[in-house]
Amino acid sequence: MITKDGRFAYEAAGDPGGTPLIFLHGIGGAARAWRQQLATFGDRFHAIAWDMPGYGGSAPLASVSIDALADALQRFIEQLGTSKPILVGHSIGGMIVQKWLVQFPKLARAVVLAQTSPAFGKADGDWQKSFIAARLGPLDRGETMKSLAPSLVKELVGDDPDPRGMELARECMASVPEASYRAMMLALIGFDQRSTLKDISIPTLLLSGSKDNNAPAPMMAKTATYIPSAEYVELAGVGHLANLERHDAFDAALGRFLNSVATKT
Repeated sequence: MITKDGRFAYEAAGDPGGTPLIFLHGIGGAARAWRQQLATFGDRFHAIAWDMPGYGGSAPLASVSIDALADALQRFIEQLGTSKPILVGHSIGGMIVQKWLVQFPKLARAVVLAQTSPAFGKADGDWQKSFIAARLGPLDRGETMKSLAPSLVKELVGDDPDPRGMELARECMASVPEASYRAMMLALIGFDQRSTLKDISIPTLLLSGSKDNNAPAPMMAKTATYIPSAEYVELAGVGHLANLERHDAFDAALGRFLNSVATKT
């Protein structure tokens, strides 16, 4: 589906009049990475997954930054004509949600920050430089997203991932436009919302994987202590792509949180 302004492609399931549950994918993802969740939650919610700007059928941004992506998220929500959504942001999707919350602290009913971080350090930090070099170096040397997809996905996952989920993960990664992948990687540099965590006033779930090297569980557990109404759940043996690696565990944790939100509101 495409929004009325033609800017955003998305997939959806469930009653359009239901509570909106919006899923935001990571740098190597796509709307279709959430198909299992749309199927699981479409009976209770209007479950929606966007293609981030520059992905799938969504128009790229003129200039990519987390700020610009947060503005795009608000535009997407307005285009859907929904109110009081629950947002589930994975990886960079979780960073976009954090930035969006600064501008619109009361617009969402609840948020889930899945396998994400409140900061990506300094532009001149050695770790950040080596991270970006490791991700973009192979492309500079002539590899393609399609040729890199199997190894990129393998590095991201934990123990015994679901084979069908891994197939979908590789398919999503292989189809990310190289320009979008590069732009999103560079958009991470300097991201830092640590000072605004204390201002998040809505129900929040932080969901981590014990084998996640990109958003390590101890860091996410610490992050949860700075958010007043946060709940923290760690999925054992799971890497960075929980919803694809172990969709049953991911959906169960998300389902429990959604039930608790329903009782609070």
